[in-house]
Amino acid sequence: MNKRSFRTRKMLGGILRYLSATVTVAVLFYVVLALFFSTEEEKKLRQENELYAAYYPQLKEKERLLSDVVRGLEAKDDALYRQIFQSEAPSVDAVTAADLISVSDSLSENFFLSYSASKGESLMKMAGNVEDNFGEIFRALAARKDTIPPLSLPIKGMSYVQTGASTGLKHNPLYNVDIRHDGIDLVAPQGSPVFASAAGVVRSVTRSNKGLGNIVEIDHRNGYHTRYALLGDISVSQGRTVKQGQKIGTVGISSTTFAPHLHYEVLRGGEVLDPVHFLFASVSPEEYARMLYLAVSTRQSLD
Repeated sequence: MNKRSFRTRKMLGGILRYLSATVTVAVLFYVVLALFFSTEEEKKLRQENELYAAYYPQLKEKERLLSDVVRGLEAKDDALYRQIFQSEAPSVDAVTAADLISVSDSLSENFFLSYSASKGESLMKMAGNVEDNFGEIFRALAARKDTIPPLSLPIKGMSYVQTGASTGLKHNPLYNVDIRHDGIDLVAPQGSPVFASAAGVVRSVTRSNKGLGNIVEIDHRNGYHTRYALLGDISVSQGRTVKQGQKIGTVGISSTTFAPHLHYEVLRGGEVLDPVHFLFASVSPEEYARMLYLAVSTRQSLD
C-alpha cells in the first residue's frame, strides 16, 4: 500500500512538473513574441501614434493662435456690451467642451482625414493668392516713380485686438443702417496719445462737436494724407511741420460713438485707401495677419 501510494504521488508530481514547465515555456514564448514581433494591427496602431505625435505640436500651436483670436474678439465684444448696457456680457455659448468631445468620438477617422485634406487644399489656394497679390504689388510699385511713405501706428503699443472695422460699407449702430466707412477704428482708452504716422505738414485742424468731431489732417509726400478723427485734445496747429511719431492729440469720444477710439484714414489725391495695408511695417507678421483679419471681418463700425 505504501509502495503504491508512493508511486502515485511520484506520478502526480511528474505531471505537475510537466504542466508547470509547459506553462512557463508558453509564457516565455508569448513574451518573446510580444517583445520582438508585432501583428499587422499593432504596426498600424504604432504608425498612427507616431503620426499623431508628429502633428500634435502643430495642432497645439494652431489651437493657441485661434484661442488668442477668440479671446481678443470676446474682449472687444465685452467692452462694447459694457459701454452700451453698463453690465457684463452674458454667456451665450451653448456648445460646451463635453459636447465637442462627444461629437468627435462619434466621427470616423476618414472624416478627420478628408476634412484635414480639404482644409489644407483651401489654405494652399489662399497662400497662392497671397503670393500672387504680393507679386502684383511689387510690379505696381516698380512701375511707379513715387513711393508710399512708411507709416507707423498712430497709437503706440496697441495690440491687434484693438483693431476695429476698416473701410467699406459698414453697419452704423446709432442709425441701424449700412453707411460708407472711410477709415479704420483703433480702439483705445480716452485720453490715449495719438502720434503722426509719418513726417509731414499739418494740412488742416477741425474742431467740432458733430460728425467725426475734432480732426487733424497731415500732408505727406507724393500726395498722401493721413486724417486723425474723434480726437479729444489737439496738440498741433495748421501749417506746422511734424515728425513721424510726434504727438498730435489724444483719443476722444463723442455722442455719436459707442466707445472711445481713433478714426484713422489714409488718402491719396482724394482717394480713400485702406489704412490697414500701410501698417504692416509697425508690427510682426503674425500681429499684422490678425489685424488684417479683424479689420476685414468686423462688420460694425464704432462711429
